[in-house]
Amino acid sequence: MDKNKALLFPGKDLWRTDELREAGYNERRIAGLVGEGHLIRLRRGCYIRATTWESQKAAVRARQRIAAHAHGTLTTSSGGLVYSHASAARLHGLFVWNVDHRVHVTQGSPVSAGSHGVDVVAHASTLKTAEIEFVDGMPCTSLLRTVADCCLTMTFRQSLILVDHALRKGVDAGMLWQTCASLAGRNGVRTLRKALEYADARAESPGETLSRELLQRLRLEMPELQVEVDSPEGRHRLDFAWRKRKLALEFDGKTKYFDYAPTDEAIFKERQREKALMELGWKFLRVQWRDLFQEQQFKMRVLRALQDQPLRNGGSR
Repeated sequence: MDKNKALLFPGKDLWRTDELREAGYNERRIAGLVGEGHLIRLRRGCYIRATTWESQKAAVRARQRIAAHAHGTLTTSSGGLVYSHASAARLHGLFVWNVDHRVHVTQGSPVSAGSHGVDVVAHASTLKTAEIEFVDGMPCTSLLRTVADCCLTMTFRQSLILVDHALRKGVDAGMLWQTCASLAGRNGVRTLRKALEYADARAESPGETLSRELLQRLRLEMPELQVEVDSPEGRHRLDFAWRKRKLALEFDGKTKYFDYAPTDEAIFKERQREKALMELGWKFLRVQWRDLFQEQQFKMRVLRALQDQPLRNGGSR
């Protein structure tokens, strides 16, 4: 049996301090469990089983922090708080890039200094009934309201990633534009408007969004997105392709390999696909996270690849 499980009662992974006390753990013993690595203190008054925390991916941990806040506060109060902004985006399963893990809440009454912990960002706003949903039992802003709130407070690239994913998940673009119009004059509305102008629901990952944004910003020849190409191995879909040049750009991010399929299997299939297309004259330009932040090198790589793959008549389909 897991020693962690033996030390802490089974069937539960998240506790408030008062729950641990009721289970027979005094302050000294709780501190000991933390020091011994059996418990992790997520926030003041809330703990999680260490083995559970260590087995979770970053996105799951971010949601776990929100759950810890809910367990430590909302379940022992009259409520009144709604998770919003980046926290609501995480609850809705949207891609959130390069954002800290503080918990965002919105409440109708003015926010007083010190009324929340240092790990909480409180916003004051009156929400309509239609703007509140429940995800995993926790109240949060609707997907539409969440996207708008985030774009008013995030950078353009963070917002573009979020809007791309929201559109992919089915958010109505027309409704987003209406919301944008209703926010005229608000701080950040230009970011929301620009993100809507450049958004593309075909992006399947933050890396693909940022790759597209970089290609546009550097004013490079734009490829097609999610291009399907046939080979003797079957039909393949490329992240980006200059079809008439037989040049493909693929984003090799950790998410692509580690979130959707076993690493070895994913890499094997990727390389088999690449080999089959190369035999048909295709060239591959692979981009990793670090390449997106080395703009000059990225630009030169793309320009060289475009030069090496001159325009052809027609192209494989």
